[in-house]
Amino acid sequence: MPALSAHRWTADDVRALPDEPGKRFECVDGELLVSPSPRLPHQSAVGFLFSQLDAHARQHGAGAVFMAPGDIELDRFTLVQPDVFVLPLVNGRRPRTAEEIGHPLLFIEVLSPSTARYDRVVKRGCYQRAHIEYWIVDLEARLVERWLPDADRPFIHTESITWAPSGSPVLELALPPLFLDALGEP
Repeated sequence: MPALSAHRWTADDVRALPDEPGKRFECVDGELLVSPSPRLPHQSAVGFLFSQLDAHARQHGAGAVFMAPGDIELDRFTLVQPDVFVLPLVNGRRPRTAEEIGHPLLFIEVLSPSTARYDRVVKRGCYQRAHIEYWIVDLEARLVERWLPDADRPFIHTESITWAPSGSPVLELALPPLFLDALGEP
């Protein structure tokens, strides 16, 4: 996911780029990030996480769950498309416009060889500064790094991870089924 130039990219610059099949464009702190289409294990993990979080969020009114592609503008120089993300409800319903997007509740990225450095370093630092809980799913290592906004290091989860947005019951998500679904082996 190399940066294309030294130009300081804005969210508007990225939105103005022509669509290119098989590529996702984002910018973080003015740096353009270009990533290839994800592979099937990555997509399986995204689908699994989305379905588990969405079922819990809908049942308990804990937010609105989405998956990429979907632009989230954090500031003028940061436009991201997390693999899975949870936004707060707007008057009890899902947000319908960019203007209705409140402060994100959770961002999740599933690592790919081409995105690992950006997900672990560039995006993590940005998301922490923005006070967003961030999960990094490492399929190869079969673990999830859970980064809280003020943490110096992640919590490492291999068996289960919990998520409890303010005022909602706790979701305990078993991780072995996620890895089995994505990788097809125990």
